[in-house]
Amino acid sequence: MDEALLQGISDELYNALRMAEAVAPLTERHPGLTIENAYTIQQRLLAKRLQHGERIVGKKIGVTSRAVMNLLGVEQPDFGILTDAMTYNSGEAIPMAALIQPKAEGEIAFVLKHDLSGPGVTVADVLRATEGLMVCFEIVDSRIRDWKIKIQDTVADNASCGVFVLGDRLVPVNEVDLSLCGMVLEKNGEIVATGAGAATMGSPAVAVAWLANTLGRLGVPLKAGEVILSGSLGPMIPVAAGDNLRVSIGGIGSCAVRFT
Repeated sequence: MDEALLQGISDELYNALRMAEAVAPLTERHPGLTIENAYTIQQRLLAKRLQHGERIVGKKIGVTSRAVMNLLGVEQPDFGILTDAMTYNSGEAIPMAALIQPKAEGEIAFVLKHDLSGPGVTVADVLRATEGLMVCFEIVDSRIRDWKIKIQDTVADNASCGVFVLGDRLVPVNEVDLSLCGMVLEKNGEIVATGAGAATMGSPAVAVAWLANTLGRLGVPLKAGEVILSGSLGPMIPVAAGDNLRVSIGGIGSCAVRFT
């Protein structure tokens, strides 16, 4: 695909992000768009954010469930980049004016104490490199109108990441059964979703190993101190102004967020 076109799409997505306005699906307008093209667009979108003062604080993994893979017609997850401008702490309010069509996912965040550089990273390597686990919300938000996305659309759009919310407790990884830990997500006091660690590729640690190996082939390490969002443990929950959400994960703790 033409370099000028790739740059034009990344500029369009950056403007959509800043203006909180959706754009027409990329794959409808550019049917020749490949996943490789989409990652190039994502990298250029990130470069623009960094130029405007944002700082990388981690990575996120998306499309980790079989249901979503089938929906998008792919056989592997995708990834995006987290910056400091996307970060919230448990209990803080997120202004809806900065989002377009947000949905909340309950996830486990890995906080790294050592670099992980693939290929060849195993689950055991992930566990050794992890300082601790935190409950988190990923607030996914697509800049693609009406969530009419194919895998290329979401990859180009930084894996449909909006912002994320970290809990206030860091738990040693050896205290948690990552496959069996249960999740309960409440919206305005009512349970709206449940799940378990196994929903994320069998274990969230498997997803982190996949990310380390995938990025390693591109020469990009997961770095000590970074936060890695390992993928949703249940369905996405639409949110609106006035909503209050809490997610609890067995053995790790809880995280709360409200929308204004």
